[in-house]
Amino acid sequence: MTRFLVARVVHAILVLGLVSVTTFAIMHLAPGGPSVLADPKLSEAERAAIVERLGLEAPAPVQFVRWISRAVRGDLGTSFLYAAPTTRTIADRIPNTLMLAGAALLLAWCIGVPLGVAAGASPGSALDRWAMRLSVAGIAMPVFWLGIMAILVFAVRLQWLPAGGITADVDGGGFVDRLQHLVLPAATLALATTAELFRYARAAVREARETEWWRVARARGMPRVRLVWRHAARHALVTLCSVLSVQLPRLVGGAAITETVFSWPGMGRLGVEAALARDYPLVMGVTLVVSVGVVAAALLSDLGQLAADPRLRRA
Repeated sequence: MTRFLVARVVHAILVLGLVSVTTFAIMHLAPGGPSVLADPKLSEAERAAIVERLGLEAPAPVQFVRWISRAVRGDLGTSFLYAAPTTRTIADRIPNTLMLAGAALLLAWCIGVPLGVAAGASPGSALDRWAMRLSVAGIAMPVFWLGIMAILVFAVRLQWLPAGGITADVDGGGFVDRLQHLVLPAATLALATTAELFRYARAAVREARETEWWRVARARGMPRVRLVWRHAARHALVTLCSVLSVQLPRLVGGAAITETVFSWPGMGRLGVEAALARDYPLVMGVTLVVSVGVVAAALLSDLGQLAADPRLRRA
């Protein structure tokens, strides 16, 4: 177990280093520069002073070494766009993204897994056929299009839910107000994940139906409900734990689109704003924080597989 954790930590450090180098190179190779230098009223002397103050006069490799040396100490620099410490800017947005991604993931698991187990236990049934059709539609629909349609239907036409934002109250709003603003973006973000979880759970249960232990349990008279929901569902859980590490990056990527469509003040929207403004410290900070979260989730997923499957622990 110790060797497993050490190997995973070393792998995580290598991944974070590669992501940081790649993001830094892409940002500096992109045409244009920080939006603070795009003001046509700036003179050459003023532009040169800003470049020097921001530390952009040095070659890109030198800038990266400076950034990484500060980052390992917890200093991610100062945002060009917000003129504030990057760590504080990101910290203000993290709770909103965790709220959105957590609600979407919880919704996806509560709907997709039970539906997949039920469909896999009854292959060819009406439930199985219709759920498969809906899952294909859920995976095929683009997140931005689905979000726009949700706003047009539920916010504009029916006026059941707010069209965007995190609250209607400038003072923060109450629980009900925040919940109403959370429904549409969370449901939009959860749809593709729900469809994917359904398909994995369905396939795992159908695979379990072909095993020897399933036939032996049925021959001994084990009730079908107990066999499906206690044993086959646990078999599916091992597969779903491995899928979790793949879902989280997709949730983060989808959150960037969803937060932009619904004006949700989270990490995804912050990353989009930083990229458009060529805010190098903020882009690097958002990328690093998201990467750490994804790597940590992958480690937790591996540990979940070990807990769910004793064979992996013995191996």
